[in-house]
Amino acid sequence: MESQLELNQERARLRDKYGQLLPAILEAELRVGDHAYAEGALSTMHKRLVALGVALGRGCTNCILGQTERALEAGATVDEILEVTGVAVAIGGTMGMAESLRVVRFLEEMEKL
Repeated sequence: MESQLELNQERARLRDKYGQLLPAILEAELRVGDHAYAEGALSTMHKRLVALGVALGRGCTNCILGQTERALEAGATVDEILEVTGVAVAIGGTMGMAESLRVVRFLEEMEKL
């Protein structure tokens, strides 16, 4: 069984390596994110929860782990994150469930559950 914490650490390591290899590209992508997730009509936390829902629907492991982590950092509760997974299951059926289980495992490994 793969560790979600280790996958997330590897994601961060590779992102940093990518930034060394193509700094302008990573900087541009980060600037877009800074604008997209800035406080506005929706809070940063709510935007991170929306992004988590999109990531769950797309099945993007890196995105799921990153958005779960960032949602927590932005103040989301475990219950709010779990509700997002419920929506993913409602929209995505068994695929939504499969990706949601990754979030549960990640939260367990973070000792949030």
